[in-house]
Amino acid sequence: MKRNLVSVGLIALVLCLSVSFLTGCAKKAGVRDQAAMTQEQKAAAQASAVDKPAAPGDDAAARERALREKELREKAEKEAAEKAKKEAADNAKKEAAAKAAAILKELQIPDINFDFDTYNLKPLAQTTLKNGAPAYLKYKDYKLVVEGHCDERGTVEYNLALGQKRADEAAKYLVDLGIEKERIKTISYGKEMPLDPGHEEAAWAKNRRDHFVIFPPVK
Repeated sequence: MKRNLVSVGLIALVLCLSVSFLTGCAKKAGVRDQAAMTQEQKAAAQASAVDKPAAPGDDAAARERALREKELREKAEKEAAEKAKKEAADNAKKEAAAKAAAILKELQIPDINFDFDTYNLKPLAQTTLKNGAPAYLKYKDYKLVVEGHCDERGTVEYNLALGQKRADEAAKYLVDLGIEKERIKTISYGKEMPLDPGHEEAAWAKNRRDHFVIFPPVK
């Protein structure tokens, strides 16, 4: 009887150990299977993400964005080109204006003065004309008007005639220096346009003069 009880106990112990072993193996197998499934699911999800075609709406949005970027880029390039063109035109105008001003300054002949009731050129007047002539030989497209003026003494008619003689005398001297006759015009204002409105000899000396007006070429 006692021997039978021992045998039953041993059998029960073996059974318990067997069940525990089998349960642990089953749990490990389940964990391994679950881990393998998870890896397979991840791989499948990644493959699906790579192979999944873009939605039609995504392509349209991308094309619209690319088109908009192109339009903005072309607009910016056009504005930059227009700005550069305008700056170049402005610079060209400034350069042309500066060049024209420099030429006019070079062509300007100072007034020459005359003694009372005469029209002959004094030595200082001749020197002034000699110094001014080379610029007109250089810039042949420019013309010149010589204005003859007188002081207030004498009649209007007399001073108009005297002023014309003074203008003609200066023009003739410039022609003798090599300037073409057709480029020089003369006019008399007599006593009608005094430089100094005074009524004394100092003012009269200033008003007995030839004044030179430059005429640029017609464009």
